[in-house]
Amino acid sequence: MGKRLRSKLVFIMLLIVLLLMTVVLVFLVRGVQDFYTAQFYSQMEAVLTQEKLIHDLRLAAGSEDAVYQMTELIGLFSGRLGIDGSARNYYLLDGTTADILATSDPDAQARINITPNISLALVGVNAYSENARQDYMDVAVPIVAADTAGETPGGEEPAASYVLYIIDNKQTVQDLNAQIFSLIIESVLIGFAISIAVILIISRTLLSPIQGMTRAAAEMADGDFSRKINVESKDEIGILAETFNDMASQIETMLEELKRAEILRREFVANVSHELRTPLTSIRTYAETISENRDIPQQTEEEFLRVIINESDRMTKIVQDLLELSRFDSGQSTLTIEDFSIEKSLRDVYAAIALEAKKRGHEFNLELEWKIPVISGDRARIEQVLMNIITNALKYTPDGGRIDIYGATEGDMVYVRIEDTGIGIPTGDIERVFDRFYRVDKARTRESGGTGLGLSIAKEIVTRHGGDIKIKSSQDKGTAVTVMLPIVARVSEYED
Repeated sequence: MGKRLRSKLVFIMLLIVLLLMTVVLVFLVRGVQDFYTAQFYSQMEAVLTQEKLIHDLRLAAGSEDAVYQMTELIGLFSGRLGIDGSARNYYLLDGTTADILATSDPDAQARINITPNISLALVGVNAYSENARQDYMDVAVPIVAADTAGETPGGEEPAASYVLYIIDNKQTVQDLNAQIFSLIIESVLIGFAISIAVILIISRTLLSPIQGMTRAAAEMADGDFSRKINVESKDEIGILAETFNDMASQIETMLEELKRAEILRREFVANVSHELRTPLTSIRTYAETISENRDIPQQTEEEFLRVIINESDRMTKIVQDLLELSRFDSGQSTLTIEDFSIEKSLRDVYAAIALEAKKRGHEFNLELEWKIPVISGDRARIEQVLMNIITNALKYTPDGGRIDIYGATEGDMVYVRIEDTGIGIPTGDIERVFDRFYRVDKARTRESGGTGLGLSIAKEIVTRHGGDIKIKSSQDKGTAVTVMLPIVARVSEYED
């Protein structure tokens, strides 16, 4: 009888798991489809109704090389439109024959099927109609050449010179649904295994370990995660007890990380407040002095105004750096990837800083490996990183020091190493130099105009290129910063 009861319990548990997972699968698939469809049409309408884009397309449509200019213009907005050349493509159609003039689809045929939205666009109507029964989503927007717009009588919409047609074959949704289905199947299998294990555990007299877990769970609910369950058995209950102990340790670790994150958040807010309050105080003080003393000497007034301008520039730099980091955090910062010569960039940065290094009496050297290969990346951002690191070396190296820049390759990476004979970084501070607003010598950094955000931005840029920054330093002896970059771009998919 015990076996029959065990079998019934196992069957009931498995059936419940199967039903629950089926319901979850249905709702998830429907939710993904609805979300993706709504997101597609809202995204398309948000971009394609921009007045500037429509105006520029109309101007381009009236030019001699209309197709080329419109293709270039559409290319600028391909990221916002989600054009990927695979699941989602655009077509530039002739407004009369609906012939394909340009497209992002590498497998496009000579003609395209005329959908209801294309038919509406051909008569001058913006078409965003949705048909849930179709295996695609599409929008079609008529483009009227600027020299023909508004020329039709009776207030009718002028005929389209061209039609911008965007179609999504729902491959992304299908892939997501396939992954969801796979996850649900895995979850069902895991649920089956857990159900069988639970029934086997219940069928035995293992009340003592269960009571121990109950007491430990109650203590966890009270915030005590130090209690461990001692179960010597190696069966499923023993594994469950070990898993429970691991979970308690992970939760305890997670709480510690949350506390640390909260401390960092408070430090960040305090730092932002302090960094903005300091220049604001200076600006107010000098401004009040000028305002309250009408007979102040002109030279002194000019000095005060220079201080106000410098402090304003400092505040602007802080805000700009914060905005850039915010864009990185939100995934809205994009990289313009291109092939460029890292050797030329190093020489340009070197030339830009050489005069200042000479003024301070530094020995400033640039040594490059023979024929450093061209790399793929965002040239402006990479030069920003190099400029920031070399400028830091210049700031924190006493006059008459030495700064060496080396450029070479190592495997499939290019590395740039900047060595200086500056004041160095204490060992305990090296791990935190990339933290936002963290500065080893706060007074000297403020004096030199630093915000404490430069290395954080540099780290974000290099990481998004698939590279890394390493720092070695000895206090009062110098610092070596190595920037590693892949020759072929491995850009993190953070972009919008």
